[in-house]
Amino acid sequence: MALIKSISGIRGTIGGVPGKSLTPVDLVKFTTAYGAWVATQGDNKKIIIGRDGRISGGMVRDLVAATLQSIGCTVVDLGLSTTPTVEMAVKLEHAAGGIILTASHNPKQWNALKLLNKDGEFLNAAEGQWILDYAEKNETVYAEIDSIGKVTTNDTYIQQHIDIILQHPLVNVAAIKAMNYSVVVDAVNSTGAISIPQLLNALGVADVTVINAEVTGEFAHNPEPLPEHLVELCDTVKAKNAHLGIAIDPDVDRLCFVCEDGSLFGEEYTLVAIADYILGHKKGNTVSNLSSTRALRDVTEKHGGQYYPSAVGEVNVVRKMKEVNAVIGGEGNGGVIVPELHYGRDALIGIALFLTHLAQTGKTVKELRATYPNYFISKNKIELGEEVDVKHVFEQIKAKYAAQPINTEDGLRIDFDNNWVHLRTSNTEPIIRIYSESGSEATANELAKKIIADITAAM
Repeated sequence: MALIKSISGIRGTIGGVPGKSLTPVDLVKFTTAYGAWVATQGDNKKIIIGRDGRISGGMVRDLVAATLQSIGCTVVDLGLSTTPTVEMAVKLEHAAGGIILTASHNPKQWNALKLLNKDGEFLNAAEGQWILDYAEKNETVYAEIDSIGKVTTNDTYIQQHIDIILQHPLVNVAAIKAMNYSVVVDAVNSTGAISIPQLLNALGVADVTVINAEVTGEFAHNPEPLPEHLVELCDTVKAKNAHLGIAIDPDVDRLCFVCEDGSLFGEEYTLVAIADYILGHKKGNTVSNLSSTRALRDVTEKHGGQYYPSAVGEVNVVRKMKEVNAVIGGEGNGGVIVPELHYGRDALIGIALFLTHLAQTGKTVKELRATYPNYFISKNKIELGEEVDVKHVFEQIKAKYAAQPINTEDGLRIDFDNNWVHLRTSNTEPIIRIYSESGSEATANELAKKIIADITAAM
């Protein structure tokens, strides 16, 4: 069992002992703390909640809604929804904040509280820490009978979300419809089964096949959209002679595509392709985190813009995007952030922009992928003993490669001409993660091995 308390939210496995996993006691405790934080922000006490399709979703929703009600909040429950939909609803409802009930790509035994501010964005570090500290004080006085809040439901927001996407100036429904695309969607038994077919139909895609379409929370495979988990989708695309496949995670904020031959477009290239399309119509800067492919920088510079790296984590990407006024940003895990819509990863707008781009090029998905540079990312990790001084290790590595461009914003990233390596510690495990990228898979792996040897020597 596990309970992970961080500034970005509360995540854990359902059941077990309070304080060691995500139990009803913990859900009430941290929801109460969030409500207390909302009270410090002003008189507005309207909170939006929504959930993915997890088995525990209904139970968690009931506990969270009742807790918010008990401290005097007005709750608008979107029911089965998506992370980006809840984020947009916070702003559209002029709410004080929101809670998304999802553990994202984690397996079925997990759930989480993802906490939003009044802008529908994740809390910053100071706000998250305030909630964690308050939760340990246990000083809340709950509302008396005449002051308890009300709970209402609103299941229209997925459609509202889609309607806003259709109005985006770079989404071309006519162009998509004219291509008569056949699309296979892996909905991984969650709310993508509701939202993605609805979006595709609105975009003019009539031939939609959905696999793992029942919203049961009994995920048919590991729900993280990684290559090893998408075999069924790739096989179905080939069997159906479809034009492409679409995979999302359970809360629909990550997105990747499958080519018409069943090969993977590559989750790192979701953002690259969409950025290429946007930059072709709107000049500007881009942002992705330090562990994402340099292909985004290549595409950005091709269009005359400037690329900026950020620390890992959506809140850090968003902060950097605002600083540099980026027109597009995101993460290499298939997370696309389109600021005109909202500052959050959003698979729905990603699909609409990708299909428009594909339709207007007239290419197949495989042909479109071939227009982008090929880079390979090697992902490794090294376990740390309790005696290891990570700061010392990083200083040793930094000194050894002092002649190279170095970024210390999040761990340690070192650039070598067209190659790079990024070292960062984990928040949940005693490990150093090592990401390396090169135009050659062998070179990326060799670079990782070299750095691992350097780390071992520095311990």
